[in-house]
Amino acid sequence: MLSLLFVAVFWGWAVPAIAQLSAITLKTIDGQTVRTDTLSNGGRPFIIDFFATWCKPCNRELDAISEVYEEWQEETGVKIFAVSIDQAQNINKVKPLVDNSGWEYDVLLDPNSEFRQALGIQMIPYVIICDGKGRMVYRHQGYTDGGEMELIEEVRKMIEKSER
Repeated sequence: MLSLLFVAVFWGWAVPAIAQLSAITLKTIDGQTVRTDTLSNGGRPFIIDFFATWCKPCNRELDAISEVYEEWQEETGVKIFAVSIDQAQNINKVKPLVDNSGWEYDVLLDPNSEFRQALGIQMIPYVIICDGKGRMVYRHQGYTDGGEMELIEEVRKMIEKSER
C-alpha cells in the first residue's frame, strides 16, 4: 500500500501541470496589441520562448531553433512566440536583434515582465510548450547546445498523442 502511495505521489510531481495561459496584454515588435490568453496556432502546438537581447544563452537557443524552424514547421506545424523581457529603456534593441538574426518568430514585448511573473518564471531562457488548445504542457529552463532537440521531441510526442 505504501509503495502505491509513493508511486502516485512520485508521478504527481513528475507529470507537468496542465494550465491555461494568463491574460496579459503585450505588444508585438510592430506595435500591435496581443492578449496572451489568445495565443494559438490553429489547433497545433506552439512554443513560447522567453528571452532578452542581453542574454547570451537565450540568443544561442533562438539562433539554434532558427536553423531548423522551417523544417519543424513543415513536419509539425509548430509555431514559436519569442517573448522579450527587455525593459522599456532597451526595448529598441529587440527589433534590430530579431532582424539581424533572421528570426522568423512572432516576437512579443514584455517590458514590465508581467507575463513572465504571471507564469512564475524566475530565470531565462525559459520555454513553455502549449498544446493545440493553448494549455501549457511542458516547461524548460536554461539552454545547452543541442537542447532545442528536446523541444521538437516534446512537440512530436504531443502530436502523436493527439492523433491517437
